[in-house]
Parts: sequence; C-alpha cells; structure tokens
Amino acid sequence: MLRDITIGQYYPSDSSLHRFDPRTKILGTMIFVLSLFLGKSMIAYGFATIFLVSAIKISKVPFSFIVKGLKPIFILLIFSVTINVLFTPGEPIFSWWIFTITKQGISLAFFLAIRLIYLILGSSLMTFTTTPTALTDGLERLFGFLKIIKVPVHEIAMMMAIALRFIPILTEELEKIMKAQAARGADFNRGTLKEKMQGLIPIMVPLFVSAIRRSNDLAMAMEARCYHGGDGRTKMKPLVYQKRDYIAYVILGIYLIVMIGVQIFL
Repeated sequence: MLRDITIGQYYPSDSSLHRFDPRTKILGTMIFVLSLFLGKSMIAYGFATIFLVSAIKISKVPFSFIVKGLKPIFILLIFSVTINVLFTPGEPIFSWWIFTITKQGISLAFFLAIRLIYLILGSSLMTFTTTPTALTDGLERLFGFLKIIKVPVHEIAMMMAIALRFIPILTEELEKIMKAQAARGADFNRGTLKEKMQGLIPIMVPLFVSAIRRSNDLAMAMEARCYHGGDGRTKMKPLVYQKRDYIAYVILGIYLIVMIGVQIFL
C-alpha cells in the first residue's frame, strides 16, 4: 500500500507534456478541475475523458503507474459512493429497513466517483511531469501579482514544493520503520482496534523524529547557502513561453468553451 502512494513523485520522460512550461501545466490542471465541477452530464464527462486520456498519452507516463495512485483513496471512494447511494432522496428503486436506493442517489454517486477519480488522475499527472523546482518557479510566476497585496508568493510556493517532495521521502521512511519493527516481532494485523492503534506508536514516534531531523537539515542547508526568500533572487533557467505553450492555451480555451456549452445547451 505504501508503494502505491504516487502523489508528489516525478516520472522522468522525454515527452511533449514534460517540456511544457510549468505555468501551462498548472493552469491546464486548474481548468480541468474546474471543468469537472461544471460538467453534470455523460456528454460533458465524455469530453473530460477524451481530454484526460489524451494528456496521459502525450505524457508517456505508464497508465498503470498513474492508476496506482488511486489505491490509497479507494476506501474513501467506496464510503462516499455508499453514503450517496443510500441516503440521497428521490425516486426509490429499492428499499430495505432504513435504507432506500434512488435513481438520483445512483446518478449522484456515479458522477461523484468519476469526478474524484479524474481529480486525482489529473492532479497527479501534473506532478508526474513537473519537477518540484519547476513547479515552484511556475507557481511563483503565475501568482506573482499577489505580491502587490503583500502575499508571500515565493515562500508559499517553496513550502508547497517541499511538502510534495517530502511525501515520497516520508513514505519510504515509514516503510523502512515498519519493516524494522516487523523484524523485531511486531504484528500490525492482529489484535483489537485499540491494540492496533497502540501498535502505531512505535511507528509514528520514529517517523516524526525522522521528519523533524530532515526538516532541520534542510533548514541548515538553506541557511548555509544564504537563502533569504524570493526578494532579489534570479533564476538559472528563466521561464519563457514557447510556441507549444500558446498552442496548449488555445486547446485549453476550446476545451473549456465546449464544457461550458455542453452544460448550458445540453
């Protein structure tokens, strides 16, 4: 299960999507997420499916690697679908005791599941094709106008990039701790719920200690390199839009117009 956590990981590849400007990919992800909440019909989600599949195909990231990221949210997905199916009022199809399955509940649960799955896949695709450094630069340039109202854009972007980078590191550290505890005779699958919760203490304590140690080492390294925020900093690789980015913006605009048109007229 721990190896199935792919959020924050970068998948190196020589694809067109990898070469896009990070600002293009960030805006593309935001437009795709917005379209998921605009669409409320099969036709709309059909267009979203075509858009997502095309992006995955262009990225050259293996589909099995992308889908792996859905396993950690499987329980949440099942819980959300079940709640919507059983407790959404409407035209009843089946009723038993206090539970009633309605047509509206099935429809709502279906679209909720598709929306959540596409949301995870689309967001993960951005991190798979963008390095943390490029993502930080893209966020800083994209939301740089917020500096006018004294928003620390650079610091926020840096924290987000560090948090994404720490996810796979802490996941690997957690797996090592669990294996070390298992080698000492610990069994995390037996006992009551209370015993299982108590068994997490020998795991979480060294994990938090390791996380604090890593963050302290990172802070010392940044201070040793005279890091003092984003004021006056230059970029080794300045972000410059290429022709492919403008083409991507045109495609994104057409996609958004189509999704809005489908929602209004159909």
